[in-house]
Amino acid sequence: MAGDHALLDVRVQPRAKRTEVVGERGGAIVVRLAAPPVDGKANAALCAFVAARAGVPKRAVEIVRGASARDKTVRVDGVSATALRAALLGS
Repeated sequence: MAGDHALLDVRVQPRAKRTEVVGERGGAIVVRLAAPPVDGKANAALCAFVAARAGVPKRAVEIVRGASARDKTVRVDGVSATALRAALLGS
């Protein structure tokens, strides 16, 4: 599994009451983040949340597209795309 990585489309909703996955929209996983979208706090919170749910270290999660947008693409090393979606969506 060392060579595995997954790319995941995510739509973030910052400044929510709590950080959680709320479903899918247009093929992207919708994540509400408690962190505000200032000074990279929302991006850091997203990476930490995805890492915790996927069971990988935070350094294995990287935003590869959309760092300043609500629609982002996240790369997660050490996990397959199927396993990552299952971990986030709880299925």
